[in-house]
Amino acid sequence: MKLPLGVKVLIVVICALVSIIVVLVGGFLSHTPGGRKAAAALFGGGVFGGCMILCMTVLSALGVL
Repeated sequence: MKLPLGVKVLIVVICALVSIIVVLVGGFLSHTPGGRKAAAALFGGGVFGGCMILCMTVLSALGVL
């Protein structure tokens, strides 16, 4: 699939926004009452990296990127 650069950038931005939503859910689920917020933020960072890698891998396999 031959897409223009602007469309590819838009797809990557959409993937980043979806990953941020997943980070928020993961951070809220990993935070325990009385626990450290830094641990939840670190967990969210790992979730963001994993989700973004997964999105990019799927889009590359489909031939979009």
